[in-house]
Amino acid sequence: MRVLGINAIFHDPAAALVADGVVVAAAEEERFSRRKHGKRPVPFAAWELPERAARWCLEEAGLEPGDLDAVAYSYDPHLVEPGLDGHDEQWERLRTLYARRAPAFLSTALPGLDPGIVEYVPHHVAHAASAGLAAPSPGDGDVLVLDGRGESHSHLAGTYENGALTVLQAQRLPHSLGLMYEDLTEHLGFLRSSDEYKVMALASYGEPRFLGELREHVGATGDGGFAVRPVDWGALAKARPPDGEWTRDHADLAASVQARLEEVLLDLAAWLRGRTGSRRLMLAGGVALNCVANTRLAESGPYDEIWVQPAAGDAGTALGAALHLARQRGGPLAAMPGADLGRGWDDRRIARYLDTAKIPYERPDDLAATVAGALARNEIVAWFQGRSEYGPRALGHRSLLAHPGHAGNVERLNDVKGREQFRPIAPMVALEHAPEIFDGPIPSPYMLFVHRVRPGWRERIPAVVHVDGTARVQTVSPADEPLVARLLEEFRALTGLPVLVNTSLNTAGRPMADDPRDALECFGSAPVDLLAIGPFVVRRGEVHR
Repeated sequence: MRVLGINAIFHDPAAALVADGVVVAAAEEERFSRRKHGKRPVPFAAWELPERAARWCLEEAGLEPGDLDAVAYSYDPHLVEPGLDGHDEQWERLRTLYARRAPAFLSTALPGLDPGIVEYVPHHVAHAASAGLAAPSPGDGDVLVLDGRGESHSHLAGTYENGALTVLQAQRLPHSLGLMYEDLTEHLGFLRSSDEYKVMALASYGEPRFLGELREHVGATGDGGFAVRPVDWGALAKARPPDGEWTRDHADLAASVQARLEEVLLDLAAWLRGRTGSRRLMLAGGVALNCVANTRLAESGPYDEIWVQPAAGDAGTALGAALHLARQRGGPLAAMPGADLGRGWDDRRIARYLDTAKIPYERPDDLAATVAGALARNEIVAWFQGRSEYGPRALGHRSLLAHPGHAGNVERLNDVKGREQFRPIAPMVALEHAPEIFDGPIPSPYMLFVHRVRPGWRERIPAVVHVDGTARVQTVSPADEPLVARLLEEFRALTGLPVLVNTSLNTAGRPMADDPRDALECFGSAPVDLLAIGPFVVRRGEVHR
């Protein structure tokens, strides 16, 4: 059974391939088009498909479009209830029209594809499956989906038993925690449906002094759903113009919304656990990328275990839709093997890129030791290894690495990337050393929780400690990431620190580097000292000699 999953309707278009119950490949269109998020989430963009990502998934498996048994499209236009979300009805009809014509669009984009095998999977069911059917030991446990919107809902609460989903509650629009957070993002001068993570970072600088007012507008309803009434943001804090200076009011407003979001999530989780008695919760939807809220759920919520889909946003619905159809067809499913599901490059092809660029490079006997030495000298390293990540987190495949012991590396890396200086940078840490340094959910391989940095370590690794004393940690296991684990061990041997700064290999407003040309362009355009690309290294001093 070969199922291709497609996400295209809102933003983050992506494709994923599940063959005989195994996730073979998954990739976001932005990594091919070099257009952040693939497209803007406007109705007239709904026809745009992840054509290049889909073609690559098929090529990776050695398949042609005609070899597919099914295509799963992660949105069902037949479920749209007009007028629920307040959008202009003409635009909404256009979005629905494009979705209804998706089979024809797909057969044009992928010649040889039978449009009759395209099936619609409800958006939040696809989100749910991306968690419930991809987690370790897939197929059992509760699932909570929260995002901006699907067809006519913004939320799903349900439970999986033997791979079958039972939906217990779904919140109808216009009530949406995700859209509320998007509204705040726009009010604070950031790009909505894109920069919500910046609001989460800004919240750490504030106090939730508007929490009382927000409780009057946003809250759980006691039946597994919630209500979000319009908020007059301007009455709480003046709108911030894009690129304007943020004030204490802006940070306090962000902190207040963050706090209220966490409270409502705890209420929703308590209701769901009360209905099922399950000890395990799986999360998906854009709200599940809020690592601060995830940690609050893990520490204060009713579940013993929480697993979050690494591609929790809309890109993940391509994978979820494919898994859902594969499960419906009766085949067994394997757990998601990791987030490194995108393109990879062999040594010969990487060398060809370097030769074409006509830049000097070398192949050290021990790559990990060579890179660890550069990092110990406080050099910034672009790290391009293995297959690229699926989802928004750099997890040691397409990363910028630095020494965590120098506080100035926060400003330095934010300058390299062209980011706001209030943005934190995150650590990767050897799994065996993580508990002595960080207090929080461990293991944390996908950087989806925050951890308190233990006393005594904050002064040793100041570059990765956020203003509130936390860090968004990625734990690294030798079994899962042998090369990165060796790098961490070599760095520890030189510095005593089993921790490295890890941020995504890109500059502001651009997708993460995906192919060798992207890595070379990033290396050439930013003050990075060394590029480790496959088994090769390129040194800035050699290039500019």
